[in-house]
Amino acid sequence: MNKNGPEAKLLVVDDEPNIRELLSTSLRFAGFEVVSAANGRDALAAADAHAPDLAVLDVMLPDMDGFTVTRRLRASGKHFPVLFLTAKDDTEDKVTGLTVGGDDYVTKPFSLDEVVARIRAVLRRTQPLLDDDAVIRVGDLELDDDAHEVRRGGTVIELSPTEFKLLRYLMLNPNRVLSKSQILDHVWEYDFNGDASIVESYISYLRRKVDIDPDAPALIQTKRGVGYVLRTAEKR
Repeated sequence: MNKNGPEAKLLVVDDEPNIRELLSTSLRFAGFEVVSAANGRDALAAADAHAPDLAVLDVMLPDMDGFTVTRRLRASGKHFPVLFLTAKDDTEDKVTGLTVGGDDYVTKPFSLDEVVARIRAVLRRTQPLLDDDAVIRVGDLELDDDAHEVRRGGTVIELSPTEFKLLRYLMLNPNRVLSKSQILDHVWEYDFNGDASIVESYISYLRRKVDIDPDAPALIQTKRGVGYVLRTAEKR
């Protein structure tokens, strides 16, 4: 967005009118363009109509939960980041939200300052880095920053924005073991209060997408007690 326009276009989805209006008004005041929806069906329609840069999505909706909305968004080819809002605060719910293609998680009750900060952090980490080479290659794996596309052996792999940035970080450091704290610092830019399970969940989900061919070498490997590494074939 240009300096005289909105910082980004957001889709706010919450079935509680007071929360939806408070969020929408506060985010507009913070410099964002905002469209809103009260349920999953309207959220999917709004995503089609408005092409948001990010969605702030309540998990508990009257017609379908936020996880289902996110799955449908990803299945339809929409890969803008998703920030979940929920009254639940358990690790299993967080992992579910992130592995269906979400990018962050805020628990109700929340502070508006925290929501704005999280939105800006997600947007920073998911926007393309245009100063670097557009295409990164490791073996038969290719990541194209400009097209926001990943291919292995010529087959396109669909990734969420945070999965994309995690894979990009691994590919920029082939054959280098990266600790969970390094990954948190470089991919998330803050540490989820030290919750390393977030990294473990994302690595697991990424493996299921990148290393699906049993006849091809597994690229993403675990160095027990240290971290994770993207191995090239010649280093196996």
